[in-house]
Amino acid sequence: MQPISKYLRECVERGGSDVHFKTDTGRIYVRINGDLSPMEAEPYTNDEFSHELNSILNTQQQSRFENDLELDFAIEVEGLSRFRGNAYQQRGHVQAAFRVIPYDILTMEDLQLPPACYDFVSRPRGLVLVTGPAGSGKSTSLAAMLGKINSTQPVHIMTVEDPVEFVHDDRLALINQRELDVDTLSFANALKYVLRQDPDVILVGEMRDLETIHLAITAAETGHLVFGTLHTVDAVQTVDRIVDVFPMHQQQQIRMQLSVNLVGVVSQTLVKRKDGRGRVAAHEVLVATGAVRNLIRENKSYQINSLIQTGSRQKMITLDLSLVRLVQRGLVSPEDARSRAKDPGEFDRLLNADEAVAPTLASRPTVNSNGNGAAPGSSPMVPGTAPAGNIPPVVAAPGGSPIGGSTVGGAVRGQPNRPQFKRD
Repeated sequence: MQPISKYLRECVERGGSDVHFKTDTGRIYVRINGDLSPMEAEPYTNDEFSHELNSILNTQQQSRFENDLELDFAIEVEGLSRFRGNAYQQRGHVQAAFRVIPYDILTMEDLQLPPACYDFVSRPRGLVLVTGPAGSGKSTSLAAMLGKINSTQPVHIMTVEDPVEFVHDDRLALINQRELDVDTLSFANALKYVLRQDPDVILVGEMRDLETIHLAITAAETGHLVFGTLHTVDAVQTVDRIVDVFPMHQQQQIRMQLSVNLVGVVSQTLVKRKDGRGRVAAHEVLVATGAVRNLIRENKSYQINSLIQTGSRQKMITLDLSLVRLVQRGLVSPEDARSRAKDPGEFDRLLNADEAVAPTLASRPTVNSNGNGAAPGSSPMVPGTAPAGNIPPVVAAPGGSPIGGSTVGGAVRGQPNRPQFKRD
């Protein structure tokens, strides 16, 4: 069998993201733009692959794999890339999967992250969650956000990862990256002692269990900016997942802590580009406004989605609307976008509503030389008569203010500066 590094190099050269070694059939697969396809390679045996795998693992990793039959690790092919690996057994055969981790960390601008993310990285404290299914680019987005902090803020960043994926160089910030089973025994242990290491920003590679989630919220509560990931598909499910991890008698306390410390949630998924040049991310963004915090505190998370739909001024956006905007920009096809939609019916409604805007704008009345609105081909409006299009005339209300029109001096009904307004 050829060295494993040879197949990893071929994956990178072909623009792939993952390599799978399936030992029982002696085949190798590569994932490109989300799709698996077989690589051209000579068949190999279980013993041959085990020998090659041991050649890239150290003695401690080999021992852990023999005892646990599972192993997360990271390797580096010099001059090519870093790779996150997982070794496992299947029907008595040793197998492995590798994920490409590029040397170059893309910026937030490169990834076109939502505007709210720029606000998140500038916050002095709180909890920021990046969520999505496996392989949706969470690590890439988090690396870009940490890179932004690293290049703009003189702070101390501590990360706890399994394993360390993107390696950051010290720029304006000081960065320490700890790897599970190499530099610390568990996420919980690392988070328990991180508060004595003078951090400003903390990254938790994966919030897997009750203790890790509780310690991450506590770290945010003690005045640190904490980033974490969860395998949830939207913002509402993220809130529910955090609360439901805890036993019933603790859930109200966690709701209170989460409502106070949550800064925002970014949920993302990847969609194939229409031009075949890779994939692009669609995002759902929840910003923890006062109304959102109140819903979390009162156990009304099912109403959060309504606030996201109406929260564009706070830079919130639903996943379905994000997908519609990708279709509008011509980056993805409607079919691929719809397959990733949270609510396909809502996605169709938003897409059709946008398509109806253009003909509506084209049919609006034009303005003639007298400043009056007139539909194309119609006669100008005559003062004192009903406008074209069966629009009812403005009727004067008692006191002289027109109903449905503007008030004197440009004031709007319902505002304190309108005529006849009396203060209590």
